[in-house]
Amino acid sequence: MPTERSRCFPGDNGKRNVLSGLITSMRPQQWVKNSFLFAGALFGRYAGAPVTVTDLGYVGLGFLAFCLLSGAVYLINDVLDRERDRLHPVKRARPIASGRVSPGAAVAWAAGCVVGAAALAWLVSYREPAAAARSLFWVAGLLYLAMNLGYSLGLKNIVILDLLLIGLGFVVRVVAGCLAIPVPVSPWLLVCTLLLALFLGLCKRRHEVILLGEGNGATRRVLPKYSPELLNQMIAETTAAVIVAYVLYAVQPHGGYPEGDARMLLTVPFVIYGIWRYQYLAYCRDLGGTPEAAFKDPSFVANGLLWVAVIVALTYWR
Repeated sequence: MPTERSRCFPGDNGKRNVLSGLITSMRPQQWVKNSFLFAGALFGRYAGAPVTVTDLGYVGLGFLAFCLLSGAVYLINDVLDRERDRLHPVKRARPIASGRVSPGAAVAWAAGCVVGAAALAWLVSYREPAAAARSLFWVAGLLYLAMNLGYSLGLKNIVILDLLLIGLGFVVRVVAGCLAIPVPVSPWLLVCTLLLALFLGLCKRRHEVILLGEGNGATRRVLPKYSPELLNQMIAETTAAVIVAYVLYAVQPHGGYPEGDARMLLTVPFVIYGIWRYQYLAYCRDLGGTPEAAFKDPSFVANGLLWVAVIVALTYWR
Protein backbone atom coordinates (compact mmCIF):
# COMPACT_ATOMS: atom_id res chain seq x y z
CA MET A 1 0.00 0.00 0.00
CA PRO A 2 1.43 3.42 -0.93
CA THR A 3 2.51 5.66 1.93
CA GLU A 4 1.66 9.35 2.34
CA ARG A 5 5.20 10.26 1.23
CA SER A 6 5.05 8.09 -1.90
CA ARG A 7 1.76 9.78 -2.90
CA CYS A 8 3.31 13.23 -2.46
CA PHE A 9 6.66 12.35 -4.02
CA PRO A 10 6.02 9.61 -6.61
CA GLY A 11 9.54 9.95 -7.97
CA ASP A 12 11.13 8.70 -4.72
CA ASN A 13 10.24 5.06 -5.36
CA GLY A 14 11.66 5.32 -8.87
CA LYS A 15 14.96 6.69 -7.56
CA ARG A 16 15.19 3.94 -4.96
CA ASN A 17 14.43 1.42 -7.70
CA VAL A 18 17.27 2.73 -9.85
CA LEU A 19 19.70 2.81 -6.92
CA SER A 20 18.75 -0.74 -5.99
CA GLY A 21 19.24 -1.78 -9.62
CA LEU A 22 22.66 -0.16 -9.80
CA ILE A 23 23.82 -1.94 -6.65
CA THR A 24 22.41 -5.24 -7.92
CA SER A 25 24.24 -4.74 -11.22
CA MET A 26 27.51 -4.39 -9.32
CA ARG A 27 27.04 -8.05 -8.24
CA PRO A 28 27.87 -7.78 -4.51
CA GLN A 29 27.48 -11.55 -4.25
CA GLN A 30 30.52 -11.89 -6.53
CA TRP A 31 32.78 -9.72 -4.37
CA VAL A 32 33.84 -12.77 -2.37
CA LYS A 33 36.30 -13.36 -5.25
CA ASN A 34 38.22 -10.30 -4.06
CA SER A 35 39.05 -12.14 -0.84
CA PHE A 36 41.98 -13.53 -2.84
CA LEU A 37 43.71 -10.27 -1.85
CA PHE A 38 44.12 -11.75 1.63
CA ALA A 39 46.05 -14.79 0.32
CA GLY A 40 49.34 -12.89 0.50
CA ALA A 41 48.74 -12.00 4.15
CA LEU A 42 47.76 -15.58 5.07
CA PHE A 43 50.65 -17.35 3.36
CA GLY A 44 53.10 -14.49 3.85
CA ARG A 45 52.61 -14.64 7.61
CA TYR A 46 53.13 -18.39 7.51
CA ALA A 47 56.38 -17.87 5.59
CA GLY A 48 57.62 -15.57 8.35
CA ALA A 49 56.75 -12.13 6.97
CA PRO A 50 55.88 -9.55 9.68
CA VAL A 51 52.18 -9.08 8.83
CA THR A 52 50.50 -6.79 11.37
CA VAL A 53 46.88 -5.93 12.14
CA THR A 54 47.48 -2.56 10.47
CA ASP A 55 48.64 -4.37 7.35
CA LEU A 56 45.44 -6.41 7.34
CA GLY A 57 43.47 -3.18 7.62
CA TYR A 58 45.11 -1.82 4.49
CA VAL A 59 44.53 -5.09 2.66
CA GLY A 60 40.90 -4.58 3.67
CA LEU A 61 40.97 -1.16 1.99
CA GLY A 62 42.46 -2.83 -1.07
CA PHE A 63 39.63 -5.37 -0.95
CA LEU A 64 37.08 -2.53 -1.00
CA ALA A 65 38.92 -0.88 -3.90
CA PHE A 66 38.73 -4.09 -5.94
CA CYS A 67 35.06 -4.49 -5.04
CA LEU A 68 34.40 -1.05 -6.54
CA LEU A 69 36.51 -1.88 -9.61
CA SER A 70 34.79 -5.20 -10.19
CA GLY A 71 31.42 -3.54 -9.67
CA ALA A 72 32.29 -0.92 -12.30
CA VAL A 73 33.33 -3.65 -14.73
CA TYR A 74 30.07 -5.56 -14.20
CA LEU A 75 28.10 -2.37 -14.90
CA ILE A 76 29.99 -1.70 -18.15
CA ASN A 77 29.69 -5.34 -19.16
CA ASP A 78 25.92 -5.29 -18.64
CA VAL A 79 25.61 -2.10 -20.71
CA LEU A 80 27.54 -3.66 -23.59
CA ASP A 81 25.71 -6.99 -23.37
CA ARG A 82 22.19 -5.72 -22.70
CA GLU A 83 20.80 -6.84 -26.07
CA ARG A 84 22.24 -10.37 -25.77
CA ASP A 85 21.22 -10.60 -22.11
CA ARG A 86 17.60 -10.06 -23.13
CA LEU A 87 17.79 -13.40 -24.98
CA HIS A 88 19.12 -15.26 -21.93
CA PRO A 89 16.61 -17.12 -19.69
CA VAL A 90 18.20 -15.74 -16.51
CA LYS A 91 20.20 -12.64 -17.48
CA ARG A 92 17.20 -10.94 -19.09
CA ALA A 93 16.02 -10.07 -15.57
CA ARG A 94 19.16 -8.02 -14.88
CA PRO A 95 18.35 -4.34 -14.16
CA ILE A 96 20.03 -2.94 -17.29
CA ALA A 97 18.76 -5.64 -19.68
CA SER A 98 15.23 -5.30 -18.29
CA GLY A 99 15.26 -1.50 -18.65
CA ARG A 100 15.06 -0.84 -14.92
CA VAL A 101 18.38 1.05 -15.10
CA SER A 102 19.37 3.17 -18.11
CA PRO A 103 22.77 2.66 -19.79
CA GLY A 104 23.68 6.30 -19.04
CA ALA A 105 23.03 5.92 -15.32
CA ALA A 106 25.03 2.70 -15.26
CA VAL A 107 28.05 4.27 -16.98
CA ALA A 108 27.96 7.31 -14.66
CA TRP A 109 27.75 5.06 -11.59
CA ALA A 110 30.64 2.94 -12.93
CA ALA A 111 32.77 6.08 -13.33
CA GLY A 112 32.02 7.03 -9.73
CA CYS A 113 33.07 3.56 -8.58
CA VAL A 114 36.40 3.91 -10.42
CA VAL A 115 37.02 7.28 -8.76
CA GLY A 116 36.26 5.77 -5.34
CA ALA A 117 38.56 2.83 -6.04
CA ALA A 118 41.34 5.20 -7.11
CA ALA A 119 41.05 7.08 -3.81
CA LEU A 120 41.29 3.85 -1.81
CA ALA A 121 44.22 2.65 -3.94
CA TRP A 122 46.04 5.92 -3.23
CA LEU A 123 45.56 5.38 0.53
CA VAL A 124 47.00 1.87 0.29
CA SER A 125 49.86 2.77 -2.07
CA TYR A 126 51.20 5.80 -0.24
CA ARG A 127 50.66 5.05 3.45
CA GLU A 128 53.50 5.36 5.93
CA PRO A 129 56.06 3.92 6.17
CA ALA A 130 56.78 4.27 2.47
CA ALA A 131 57.64 1.09 0.55
CA ALA A 132 58.53 0.80 -3.13
CA ALA A 133 56.53 -2.41 -3.61
CA ARG A 134 53.45 -0.99 -1.85
CA SER A 135 53.44 2.05 -4.12
CA LEU A 136 52.71 -0.33 -7.02
CA PHE A 137 49.33 -1.37 -5.59
CA TRP A 138 47.55 1.19 -7.76
CA VAL A 139 49.30 -0.31 -10.83
CA ALA A 140 47.80 -3.71 -9.99
CA GLY A 141 44.37 -2.09 -9.72
CA LEU A 142 44.81 -0.33 -13.05
CA LEU A 143 45.94 -3.57 -14.69
CA TYR A 144 42.92 -5.39 -13.28
CA LEU A 145 40.58 -2.71 -14.63
CA ALA A 146 42.25 -2.68 -18.08
CA MET A 147 42.16 -6.49 -18.38
CA ASN A 148 38.50 -6.70 -17.46
CA LEU A 149 37.46 -3.84 -19.74
CA GLY A 150 39.32 -5.57 -22.57
CA TYR A 151 37.46 -8.76 -21.69
CA SER A 152 34.09 -6.97 -21.79
CA LEU A 153 34.91 -5.13 -25.04
CA GLY A 154 35.60 -8.29 -27.04
CA LEU A 155 38.35 -10.52 -25.67
CA LYS A 156 35.69 -12.68 -24.04
CA ASN A 157 34.72 -13.85 -27.54
CA ILE A 158 38.12 -15.48 -28.19
CA VAL A 159 38.06 -19.16 -27.24
CA ILE A 160 40.47 -20.21 -24.45
CA LEU A 161 41.75 -16.63 -24.08
CA ASP A 162 38.47 -15.80 -22.35
CA LEU A 163 39.23 -18.38 -19.67
CA LEU A 164 42.86 -17.33 -19.30
CA LEU A 165 41.81 -13.72 -18.71
CA ILE A 166 39.45 -14.83 -15.95
CA GLY A 167 42.30 -16.76 -14.34
CA LEU A 168 44.75 -13.89 -14.67
CA GLY A 169 42.23 -11.60 -12.97
CA PHE A 170 42.54 -13.73 -9.85
CA VAL A 171 46.33 -13.71 -10.11
CA VAL A 172 46.31 -9.89 -10.21
CA ARG A 173 44.16 -9.88 -7.06
CA VAL A 174 46.71 -12.03 -5.22
CA VAL A 175 49.62 -9.85 -6.40
CA ALA A 176 47.73 -6.71 -5.31
CA GLY A 177 47.20 -8.19 -1.84
CA CYS A 178 50.92 -8.98 -1.56
CA LEU A 179 51.86 -5.45 -2.67
CA ALA A 180 49.50 -3.86 -0.15
CA ILE A 181 51.50 -5.21 2.83
CA PRO A 182 54.04 -5.77 1.16
CA VAL A 183 55.17 -9.42 1.33
CA PRO A 184 57.16 -11.42 -1.26
CA VAL A 185 55.03 -12.84 -4.09
CA SER A 186 55.42 -16.62 -4.18
CA PRO A 187 55.48 -18.01 -7.76
CA TRP A 188 53.85 -21.20 -6.49
CA LEU A 189 51.01 -19.22 -4.95
CA LEU A 190 50.40 -17.52 -8.30
CA VAL A 191 50.44 -20.86 -10.14
CA CYS A 192 47.94 -22.38 -7.69
CA THR A 193 45.72 -19.31 -7.98
CA LEU A 194 45.74 -19.39 -11.79
CA LEU A 195 44.89 -23.10 -11.95
CA LEU A 196 42.14 -22.79 -9.35
CA ALA A 197 40.60 -19.84 -11.19
CA LEU A 198 40.72 -21.79 -14.47
CA PHE A 199 38.97 -24.69 -12.75
CA LEU A 200 36.16 -22.37 -11.59
CA GLY A 201 35.92 -20.73 -15.02
CA LEU A 202 35.73 -24.07 -16.81
CA CYS A 203 32.94 -25.29 -14.52
CA LYS A 204 31.01 -22.10 -15.26
CA ARG A 205 31.50 -22.47 -19.03
CA ARG A 206 30.31 -26.07 -18.84
CA HIS A 207 27.17 -24.96 -17.02
CA GLU A 208 26.45 -22.27 -19.63
CA VAL A 209 26.98 -24.62 -22.58
CA ILE A 210 24.66 -27.26 -21.14
CA LEU A 211 22.02 -24.77 -19.94
CA LEU A 212 21.68 -22.90 -23.22
CA GLY A 213 22.05 -25.88 -25.56
CA GLU A 214 22.50 -25.40 -29.29
CA GLY A 215 21.31 -21.78 -29.24
CA ASN A 216 24.00 -20.62 -26.85
CA GLY A 217 25.70 -18.41 -29.45
CA ALA A 218 22.85 -15.91 -29.27
CA THR A 219 23.75 -14.97 -25.69
CA ARG A 220 27.55 -15.44 -25.69
CA ARG A 221 29.42 -15.78 -28.97
CA VAL A 222 32.24 -17.89 -27.56
CA LEU A 223 30.02 -20.69 -26.23
CA PRO A 224 29.49 -22.58 -29.54
CA LYS A 225 33.28 -23.00 -29.72
CA TYR A 226 33.17 -25.18 -26.59
CA SER A 227 31.56 -28.57 -26.14
CA PRO A 228 30.66 -30.38 -22.91
CA GLU A 229 33.15 -33.12 -23.78
CA LEU A 230 36.02 -30.68 -24.27
CA LEU A 231 35.18 -28.82 -21.09
CA ASN A 232 34.94 -32.05 -19.08
CA GLN A 233 38.41 -33.01 -20.26
CA MET A 234 39.83 -29.56 -19.48
CA ILE A 235 38.25 -29.64 -16.01
CA ALA A 236 39.81 -33.04 -15.30
CA GLU A 237 43.23 -31.79 -16.40
CA THR A 238 42.97 -28.60 -14.37
CA THR A 239 41.71 -30.41 -11.27
CA ALA A 240 44.77 -32.67 -11.28
CA ALA A 241 47.08 -29.71 -11.95
CA VAL A 242 45.66 -27.68 -9.02
CA ILE A 243 46.21 -30.52 -6.56
CA VAL A 244 49.74 -31.30 -7.77
CA ALA A 245 50.72 -27.61 -7.78
CA TYR A 246 49.42 -27.14 -4.22
CA VAL A 247 51.30 -30.22 -2.98
CA LEU A 248 54.51 -28.92 -4.55
CA TYR A 249 53.90 -25.53 -2.95
CA ALA A 250 53.27 -27.18 0.42
CA VAL A 251 56.71 -28.81 0.50
CA GLN A 252 58.60 -25.72 -0.62
CA PRO A 253 60.97 -23.98 1.85
CA HIS A 254 59.17 -21.47 4.05
CA GLY A 255 60.38 -18.98 6.64
CA GLY A 256 62.49 -20.70 9.28
CA TYR A 257 62.53 -23.96 7.31
CA PRO A 258 65.02 -23.46 4.44
CA GLU A 259 65.19 -27.20 3.72
CA GLY A 260 61.46 -27.52 3.27
CA ASP A 261 58.40 -27.67 5.52
CA ALA A 262 56.42 -30.91 5.39
CA ARG A 263 53.95 -29.62 8.01
CA MET A 264 52.09 -27.74 5.27
CA LEU A 265 51.10 -31.13 3.84
CA LEU A 266 48.52 -31.25 6.64
CA THR A 267 46.47 -28.76 4.62
CA VAL A 268 46.44 -30.85 1.42
CA PRO A 269 43.40 -33.02 2.35
CA PHE A 270 41.32 -29.86 2.83
CA VAL A 271 42.30 -28.61 -0.62
CA ILE A 272 41.43 -31.93 -2.26
CA TYR A 273 38.10 -32.10 -0.45
CA GLY A 274 37.27 -28.49 -1.36
CA ILE A 275 37.95 -29.03 -5.05
CA TRP A 276 36.02 -32.28 -5.20
CA ARG A 277 33.15 -30.86 -3.17
CA TYR A 278 32.88 -27.92 -5.57
CA GLN A 279 32.98 -30.31 -8.53
CA TYR A 280 30.17 -32.31 -6.92
CA LEU A 281 28.12 -29.12 -6.49
CA ALA A 282 28.77 -28.11 -10.11
CA TYR A 283 27.97 -31.51 -11.63
CA CYS A 284 25.33 -32.96 -9.33
CA ARG A 285 23.60 -29.87 -7.96
CA ASP A 286 23.94 -27.69 -11.04
CA LEU A 287 25.72 -24.80 -9.25
CA GLY A 288 28.58 -24.43 -11.72
CA GLY A 289 27.10 -21.24 -13.15
CA THR A 290 27.20 -19.42 -9.81
CA PRO A 291 30.50 -20.15 -8.00
CA GLU A 292 29.48 -17.97 -5.04
CA ALA A 293 26.61 -20.40 -4.37
CA ALA A 294 29.18 -22.84 -2.99
CA PHE A 295 29.41 -20.61 0.09
CA LYS A 296 25.85 -21.63 0.93
CA ASP A 297 26.95 -25.25 1.19
CA PRO A 298 27.76 -26.03 4.87
CA SER A 299 30.30 -28.74 4.03
CA PHE A 300 32.20 -26.52 1.61
CA VAL A 301 32.27 -23.59 4.05
CA ALA A 302 33.29 -25.74 7.03
CA ASN A 303 36.12 -27.26 5.01
CA GLY A 304 37.37 -23.81 3.98
CA LEU A 305 37.32 -22.53 7.54
CA LEU A 306 39.21 -25.60 8.77
CA TRP A 307 41.80 -25.10 6.02
CA VAL A 308 42.40 -21.50 7.13
CA ALA A 309 42.43 -22.52 10.80
CA VAL A 310 45.11 -25.17 10.19
CA ILE A 311 47.31 -22.67 8.30
CA VAL A 312 46.94 -20.13 11.12
CA ALA A 313 47.75 -22.81 13.71
CA LEU A 314 50.85 -23.88 11.77
CA THR A 315 51.91 -20.23 11.58
CA TYR A 316 52.24 -20.05 15.36
CA TRP A 317 53.33 -23.65 15.92
CA ARG A 318 57.04 -23.44 15.18
